[in-house]
Amino acid sequence: MNIEQPSVTVEMQQHTAIVRLNRPAAMNAVDAVLRADLTRTLQALDADDEVQAIVLTGAGERAFCAGQDLDESATIDTATLAGWLNRQHAMYQAVRDVMKPLVAAINGTAVGAGFQMALMCDLRVAHARLKMGQPEVKAGLASVVGSYLMSLQIGHSLNQQLSLTGELIDGERAWQLGLVNDLVAPADVLPRAIERARALAALPGAALRTTKQRFRERTQAGFEEACSAGIRYQLECYATGEPQRVMQAFIARRQAT
Repeated sequence: MNIEQPSVTVEMQQHTAIVRLNRPAAMNAVDAVLRADLTRTLQALDADDEVQAIVLTGAGERAFCAGQDLDESATIDTATLAGWLNRQHAMYQAVRDVMKPLVAAINGTAVGAGFQMALMCDLRVAHARLKMGQPEVKAGLASVVGSYLMSLQIGHSLNQQLSLTGELIDGERAWQLGLVNDLVAPADVLPRAIERARALAALPGAALRTTKQRFRERTQAGFEEACSAGIRYQLECYATGEPQRVMQAFIARRQAT
């Protein structure tokens, strides 16, 4: 099988597809190419009868996914924002639509869009030292889709704290909160995720598929509303110029080092 795309790679191990976000120099941040490649890859794997389970992870050791690529985000304005977020919505929906077992092997930093994709997987495996969370407010953006996804996992008060402050938590804290299912040594993250995915794939197929479908049905309306609200609130944020200023300042600091 060759479904490899420029920024997404696929490795098959005994009917389990290991999908790697493959922009390690950018901490596997999401840009237009990765967004499109991941959408196509997940759809193709889900339709392939030879694939029984999927593991989503990041290339390298630093990051699962560091969220949106700020070089791209900094170019967005109020005229292009809705289309940009709709394409992001399509990528998220591709993750949600996978009918086969889908396990996140969180090998490193998982923030913003990366954190959200991990939350949309069936199960999550991580190690204690990584950082994860919703830092959008620090970039001048509203935390809307991420806060909705966290509301499915944790209580309102903690959700407010993490969404409003943008603070990150480590893997151990995430495991204690139930955001992560298994906490293992860094070297064991991928093997454990593969083990989890294969165990799910060994269950009666119709029962697993319909249970996943029911979880998606129960949350789809809320997810759609959050994505629509995200466009409204991010338009308001971008209209102030704050996101652009914050991101350009970050890019300038990065280029100066």
